[in-house]
Amino acid sequence: MSDIIDCLSRRIIPVAVLDDVRHGPLLGEALIAGGLPLVEITLRTQAGLAAIATLARDGGPTGSQLLVGAGTVTSTDQVEAAVSAGAKFIVSPGYSAEVVHAAQKLGVTVIPGVATAGEMMAALGQGLRLVKFFPASHLGGPAGLAAFTGVFPELSFVPTGGVGPNNLGDYLSMTSVAAVGGSWMIPREALHHGDGPTIEALTKQAVELAAPYKLSTREDT
Repeated sequence: MSDIIDCLSRRIIPVAVLDDVRHGPLLGEALIAGGLPLVEITLRTQAGLAAIATLARDGGPTGSQLLVGAGTVTSTDQVEAAVSAGAKFIVSPGYSAEVVHAAQKLGVTVIPGVATAGEMMAALGQGLRLVKFFPASHLGGPAGLAAFTGVFPELSFVPTGGVGPNNLGDYLSMTSVAAVGGSWMIPREALHHGDGPTIEALTKQAVELAAPYKLSTREDT
């Protein structure tokens, strides 16, 4: 897998916050076993970059089976550091033209956060077609997203923030939604205690919940 686009058919991007780089291999194995061979590792902790390197570049038990990206990327320096560590995609919480340009220059997929029509226009202006709708729950949820999709038919969205098993289908049933992002299948407590089986079980459950919602385009409807 060379790009996150190859993984969107699974409809879910797992988001992980790692406090200890040693939790990385366990996480990778659990996600693969659960049926989601990709992960967005946030840069909210000091372990983030090292965990990306461990999973994406250093081989380990998961090797090339796992597509690893960096999340909560807010600066061009972080883009460069994450890509150097082995990240294959970049996710940011908000829109930064500089962050987008840096990722594009390095040849990696970038999914910037957008919350307004102006940010969506800026994304289109930089040639993007995939963006993160964040924080989705505070922006009106599916109804809030629907208010934008008719205006921006060229964009596909990854709603993140407040997405979980109870409302996953509400988003995935929208043709404007490529996938959802969430961390509910990776509880930090489970990582802390090395509880791979719990992460695997929650991942399998997420995959099963998303399975009825096949990835489509607006032209299909």
